[in-house]
Amino acid sequence: QVQLVESGGGLVQAGGSLRLSCAASGTIVSINAMGWYRQIAGKQRELVATITSTGSSNYADSVKGRFTISRDTAKNTVTLQMNTLKPEDTAVYYCNADLSRYNPFRRENYWGQGTQVTVSS
Repeated sequence: QVQLVESGGGLVQAGGSLRLSCAASGTIVSINAMGWYRQIAGKQRELVATITSTGSSNYADSVKGRFTISRDTAKNTVTLQMNTLKPEDTAVYYCNADLSRYNPFRRENYWGQGTQVTVSS
């Protein structure tokens, strides 16, 4: 079984910073991509940022220039540094991993349990 464990959420004032971390554990042959998504109650989950095994990253327009995603492939971890936070960044943030467990040609998708980020105005 694979687990994604997130940490680092919390309450911060607008303009502040938070750092989210996610560690993948279990039987993992390779991780193709990891990323962060967020969801506001009553709305669809949306992409925040992703990063591939080669380090190529992709960001939602709303977070470009403020958030930075990074990855430690040796430790199977991904980090999201969030700066200049805005109240509209308030959401539950979920870690995601696209990985292979036993068969390197079979890819599976996993989610963390989510961590709350609240930005006060």
